[in-house]
Amino acid sequence: MSIQDQARALMVRHRQMIRNREQSMLTRQASEVGMPSESAQVMQSNHHGNIENYDRSNVGLS
Repeated sequence: MSIQDQARALMVRHRQMIRNREQSMLTRQASEVGMPSESAQVMQSNHHGNIENYDRSNVGLS
C-alpha cells in the first residue's frame, strides 16, 4: 500500500470515528430529553465545520 493510500485510509477512518462520536452524543442527548433515539440522526453536509466540534480534544494528553 502506498503512502497516499495509507494517508487516505487514515483520514477516512478518522472521519468515521468523528461521525460515530457525533451520533452517539446525539443519541445520548435525545434519550435525556425523552425523544426516541431513532429521531437523533447525523445529517450529512458538504462542509466540514463539525469535524473540529466533535473531534477528540487534547485535554487527556496533558
